[in-house]
Amino acid sequence: MPTTIILGSQWGDEGKGKLSDILCQKAQICARAAGGHNAGHSVVFHLLPSGLINPNCENLIGSGVVVNVEAFFKELNALEEKGLKHVREKILISDRAHVNLTLHAAVDRAEEAQLEGNKKIGTTGRGIGPSYATKASRKGIRVHEIFKEAVFEKKLRTLAEGYKKQFGELFEYDVEEEIARFREYRKLLPNFVCDGPNFIDQAQKSGRDLLVEGANALMLDIDYGTYPYVTSSNTGFGGAVTGLALDYKQIKEVIGVVKAYTTRVGGGPFKTEDLGEAGTKLQEIGREWGVSTGRRRRCGWLDLVVLKYSQLINNYTSWNLTKLDILDTFPTIKVAVAYKDKETGEVIEHFPADLDYLDTLEVVYKEFEGWQTPITSVKTFDALPAQAQAYVKFIEEFTGIPVKWIGTGPARDDMICL
Repeated sequence: MPTTIILGSQWGDEGKGKLSDILCQKAQICARAAGGHNAGHSVVFHLLPSGLINPNCENLIGSGVVVNVEAFFKELNALEEKGLKHVREKILISDRAHVNLTLHAAVDRAEEAQLEGNKKIGTTGRGIGPSYATKASRKGIRVHEIFKEAVFEKKLRTLAEGYKKQFGELFEYDVEEEIARFREYRKLLPNFVCDGPNFIDQAQKSGRDLLVEGANALMLDIDYGTYPYVTSSNTGFGGAVTGLALDYKQIKEVIGVVKAYTTRVGGGPFKTEDLGEAGTKLQEIGREWGVSTGRRRRCGWLDLVVLKYSQLINNYTSWNLTKLDILDTFPTIKVAVAYKDKETGEVIEHFPADLDYLDTLEVVYKEFEGWQTPITSVKTFDALPAQAQAYVKFIEEFTGIPVKWIGTGPARDDMICL
């Protein structure tokens, strides 16, 4: 490697877990840098790094993550039930990470209840936004403070009192129940907590192979995503570096994971969303419902304006194009290559910050002939139908980034490596 970063390039759910699962078999360390237990893929993981599948891989939940302790132990238990008996010896949490509490989920519900109609963000309801809000307002609780019982309880009670005043009856929360649970967690956690920045520093200095597993995706980034319809952390390259205290000089590869079409969960703009037959077909064939929430995903065509913008921020060295097989039965496949101002006719090749302006723009599509044959058993690029090859090559040419992996089916082996 020695340091490889995997990042989502769209609105999440691109299939990052599959590539992480493949690459973590060779990694010595696998780390999460940001987000919380709102991330997830179809193995078990929402909070824990994928490297726990590999008994020889150490794993770190980094300082930029908001850690839900209940989810932490629940996922460890689930992995042990699947026969992975080594997991408790292979996972650490940075002592600088902030704690995601039941309190934060209660605030999340209260905030969403106050919003109306299309103003709703469509969060996972797991308190990730409120966790980062208390962190930013300097009222949060860090992992190392769990072990200072008086400090922990005072800070938690102060937070609860403040939110009760703010939300009234909408804030449904039992502070005593949470305090009682953490009295038990306090006994269980010590062996899992470490000095996160020092751990990463020693790993990189010793040349160990480090895999950084991104959560969510660039278009959900708090600074660069479709704000306010975003998550509450930095989900891109910058968040990976600061969330783990990485030495950027040791980073050899930044892989952007991109679905062969586009999906998103929750509210917010989605220029290539298809509300007709094609969108329904993508949803059904692609089994597009959220791993973390169970919500059905909105579906539409690949948007290369989004991808170029994502590349501008994250500086990918290669693409992992996923779920190409979902397009097998489409006679015609569309790809967005630009937007167009309806009034002036101006072609817009960048992704604007102003969502009201974005809403007024038309999408300029390029159409491709579909290949209309199954590609799940295909193992090499040259064996793909000519139409599928043309589709992949166009993505490479348009973005200027090579496609290094192509997902052709749900199994781990259904991946062409270039």
